[in-house]
This record gives sequence, C-alpha cells and structure tokens, in this order.
Amino acid sequence: MKLNEIRDNPGARRSKMRISRGIGSGKGKTGGRGGKGQTARTGVAINGFEGGQMPLYRRLPKRGFTNIFARKFAEVNLGRLQEAIDAGKIDPKKPISGESLVTGGLIRRIHDGVRLLGKGEIKSKISLEVAGATKSAILAVEKTGGIVNVLPSKSSEKHK
Repeated sequence: MKLNEIRDNPGARRSKMRISRGIGSGKGKTGGRGGKGQTARTGVAINGFEGGQMPLYRRLPKRGFTNIFARKFAEVNLGRLQEAIDAGKIDPKKPISGESLVTGGLIRRIHDGVRLLGKGEIKSKISLEVAGATKSAILAVEKTGGIVNVLPSKSSEKHK
C-alpha cells in the first residue's frame, strides 16, 4: 500500500444537499420547510413547543432552590498541602493562612474562607488558620503536633 493509493470506502462521503435550487434538485420551491408561516421563515426556533399541548417542562413540578446565603469555601486537602510543603511552595514553620495558600498556588482565591479537608496524609508539623475544617483533618494535623485555628468566615461577619 502506498500513500497515493489511500482512498475512502465507496459511499463514505456524500456531497452536501443544495436546497432551494429548482424543482429538479428534489429540494426546490419551499426548500424542505413546508408551507407558509412562522416556521418557514428564518430565525425561528420554537424549542419546547408541543403544538399547543402543555409542554413537558411546564407539566413537571418545580424542585429545589438556591440558597443565596450559602458560603463558598476554597477547599484544600491535607495531601495537596503536604505536596506543596515538600515542593517548597509553602513554609511549614510560619502560620499557614489563606494568603499563603494563594501565593503557594494551592487555591486561586479565598472566597468566604478556606476549608481544610482530611483527604491525604500530612507529615509536617504546621500551624493553620482556616475558616473551617473537618474533624478528620483537625485530628490528622494535631497528631503531627500541629495546630488548626478555625477563624470566623467573612460572610458570617457580613450577616450580623
């Protein structure tokens, strides 16, 4: 086989149908759009319209809500924190706060505070200042001799 002998299988590619090019094309006159009216015109998309029947999205009940007071935390796992310490991005001797996590590249922005999660393993003795932490994360840090200081988050101060 040579490169100049490579071909598509017969019937693999079909030429594009050129609509509205005369009755001989098989898609002339109305161009496959039927008769007159709204749908024969351009720029019409009646999504969810079921011919006057009550549409499915209106037949089904509404569910759930969005809590406008929900706090958004920047989440950090212990494993990622240990990787950053090993890589030299974070100094374990200094207290680790949200700002040091941003400069270390672990999180992009602090949002309403940093929440420490217990996934992974921590080996370094560290001092953390976070807005929230899981019980497993606090236990893991305290097992190495470290301290987790849970601060009140920014949004809880706003609502008081």
